[in-house]
Amino acid sequence: MAEAHQAVAFQFTVTPDGIDLRMSHEALRQIYLSGLHSWKKKFIRFKNGIITGVYPASPSSWLIVVVGVMSTMYAKIDPSLGIIAKINRTLDTTGCMSSQTKKVVSGVIFGTGLWVALIVTMRYSLKVLLSYHGWMFTQHGRLSRTTKIWMFMVKIFSGRKPMLYSFQTSLPRLPVPAVQDTVNRYLESVKPLMKEGDFTRMTALAQDFAVNLGPRLQWYLKLKSWWATNYVSDWWEEYIYLRGRGPLMVNSNYFAMDLLYIIPTHIQAARAGNGIHAILLYRRKLDREEIKPILLLGSTIPLCSAQWERMFNTSRIPGEETDTIQHLRDSKHIVVFHRGRYFKVWLYHDGRLLRPREIEQQVQRILEDPSEPQPGEAKLAALTAADRVPWARCRQAYFGHGKNKQSLDAVEKAAFFVTLDETEQGYREEDPETSMDSYAKSLLHGRCFDRWFDKSFTFIVFKNGKMGINAEHSWADAPIMGHLWEYVMATDSFQLGYTEDGHCKGDTNPNIPYPTRLQWDIPEECQEVIETSLSSANLLANDVDFHSFPFRTFGKGLIKKCKTSPDAFVQLSLQLAHYKDMGKFSLTYEASMTRLFREGRTETVRSCTAESCSFVLAMVDPTQTVEQKLKLFRIASEKHQLLYRLAMTGAGIDRHLFCLYVVSKYLAVDSPFLKEVRPFCAAHSAFLAKPNLVNLRTKFSTALPVRTGLTDGFQGSAVLTLENLSHISSTPGMPLLFSPETPVLWPPDAKN
Repeated sequence: MAEAHQAVAFQFTVTPDGIDLRMSHEALRQIYLSGLHSWKKKFIRFKNGIITGVYPASPSSWLIVVVGVMSTMYAKIDPSLGIIAKINRTLDTTGCMSSQTKKVVSGVIFGTGLWVALIVTMRYSLKVLLSYHGWMFTQHGRLSRTTKIWMFMVKIFSGRKPMLYSFQTSLPRLPVPAVQDTVNRYLESVKPLMKEGDFTRMTALAQDFAVNLGPRLQWYLKLKSWWATNYVSDWWEEYIYLRGRGPLMVNSNYFAMDLLYIIPTHIQAARAGNGIHAILLYRRKLDREEIKPILLLGSTIPLCSAQWERMFNTSRIPGEETDTIQHLRDSKHIVVFHRGRYFKVWLYHDGRLLRPREIEQQVQRILEDPSEPQPGEAKLAALTAADRVPWARCRQAYFGHGKNKQSLDAVEKAAFFVTLDETEQGYREEDPETSMDSYAKSLLHGRCFDRWFDKSFTFIVFKNGKMGINAEHSWADAPIMGHLWEYVMATDSFQLGYTEDGHCKGDTNPNIPYPTRLQWDIPEECQEVIETSLSSANLLANDVDFHSFPFRTFGKGLIKKCKTSPDAFVQLSLQLAHYKDMGKFSLTYEASMTRLFREGRTETVRSCTAESCSFVLAMVDPTQTVEQKLKLFRIASEKHQLLYRLAMTGAGIDRHLFCLYVVSKYLAVDSPFLKEVRPFCAAHSAFLAKPNLVNLRTKFSTALPVRTGLTDGFQGSAVLTLENLSHISSTPGMPLLFSPETPVLWPPDAKN
């Protein structure tokens, strides 16, 4: 009760002697510090908005330009070619300024206009320069003179000390490929998979589409590309993610692993304390835009940073027809799940972030709390693990008012969600494969009710101190979470550290109020829906056949010594293994990125090509010589790299076909070609980025695999940054043999 009294700023009672007013100075102090913290954040956002708004110039450059203009004016030189005089004559009509004042104001106005014109010119010039992608197709390690000159020009127009969003307005828009080019690339991708008669028929349909309906749909798509910042991303988010009515768990959400070979501390509360604090430090850097934009090609070419905006304070809200993404500017609490209970934990005290030892103290209080779950509370999160429609209806019926609404708001408006898992997970040297499989499946789905799958991400800390993340996919792709996760592990291990006895460094603080237990009033009808959702989620989780294993024979280092792209090597190995297993070729999905463009996300690389098929057939043909096999391998590898580069530069196949299909639905026109096209629209993308962080990979291993909901195919991930980690997942109930249309998904490394 002491904490409750402290929370009241003032109270008064009416007595026969008058009004008795009592003030709580501590509560008023906390209110003042909280308000001060909020105003500081608003000021930082305002300042960053100005700095980003004038980039690649700087606010101080305005003063330089204005002083320069004024200096030339006093030197009797007119740098404006008469414009300043016209401004002066216009100011004459006011009649309230002296001639000297009008002269100064005219110079300032012209200088400001010149400054803005210079900013626009530099920004547009940078956009034109970044639209050039010839560097992508040069031989690896060799830059032409043209590319070097271009890089020099990009650096000149890029400004100094860019912030996270500084390049956003300078990034080019994703180009719309020509219909004929996309049709030709599509036909090339399916030719190895079709019989001659089927391919002839598909060619006729494709050419008819390219000549007749295609140009009409393309006109609307071009119109959208001129109006919107990206002609794909909003439709991709809406129709592929938010309108999906199936479960997020397993099908869409992905996970990230901890350092595999070490655990800094076995104290669960301590690991949670450092981990949560590191995440909050990253959020503070994100709010201040202190995270550097990711740059390619010798820190020259920026990637789009738009996906960072919704990392925190974000939740996916279920709807009957479509979900929505709820994002708040700020959130001052997290929600922690432990043993079927939900706790709200405030992140600030005395106007500052809680320190690691203080967060450990709060987590330990939760672990020691003896209270039992309320009826329906323990398995409540199963609603987020199953189909979206029952969850949407249940949310509307039972969580729209009263304590249920307050508690659900606390969860959905939290900075992120935390699960204190009661199991022990992680890599065990005596049984590496079984332990890795258990660890991965726990992060992927847990017990189906102990992760809030709608939150942007759930931070999971296991009983033995191991940790991981389960992330929702619609708001961003895996490289964004990968950037956060590498920062968290680097900060946890090398910056924050632990005491000799395994606790967080620093002192506890008994003045911090205890975590608040969330209250629920869940009726029996709702509990029945929860149980039904849990049963459905359990069936889905049990239907995942997941195997993760280290491959130690060789790694990407040896592949690179052979002057071969590790990604192309893995792709061709996959094609060979699949053909040996199934005796036929299948469509293969590999995720590429389009973040060279504004608000770009992903594109599909169809890595089963005529060249890869020729290589595979040669490998299984005993009459072929080693030299001939090596030659075909080189050709197939170069073809794969070309496809990857085309996808990265906006010349992919599937996103364009997807958008043409969406336009056809809006226009209510049918296309036999689009009906038969099988773009991988339902396959969500993920790949690994290589941000400029502390190099954990030389000593430890982490993983960021993804499961995309494929029910009739294999999925795999080779974590090439780690040399030796791989995983394969599939659905046990899948057909034994694939049809040529059955996709194989393979999220690769982001950069060869």
